[in-house]
Amino acid sequence: MIIAAEVGDIRRFSSARKLASWAGLTPTVRGSDRTVRYGHISKHGDPWLRWIMNQAAQTAKRTPPYAACFEQIAYRRGRKIATIAVARKLLTHAYHVLREVDAAQQQKEPCTTA
Repeated sequence: MIIAAEVGDIRRFSSARKLASWAGLTPTVRGSDRTVRYGHISKHGDPWLRWIMNQAAQTAKRTPPYAACFEQIAYRRGRKIATIAVARKLLTHAYHVLREVDAAQQQKEPCTTA
């Protein structure tokens, strides 16, 4: 419910990637010619949503669906980066759930004729 309240109308995001970018859970990209460097998370968007997803990831990284993903990334990149990756994965799943709920609500609305 908190995610839905912070995001608002989910239909304004055409993909989960755009929602993650809006929330500031995507890395900054700097490039020149053929060189591309990825930096810290962008921190654009809603700081409350970013905090909520980070707190949820702290718990989710201990559960089986997310633990394997967390351990793989933590081994290669570090625990903090892995936690943000789990937060983004959680936000992606939340996006798809909210889209399905929105679609179901639109189907239930009766047609009104004037």
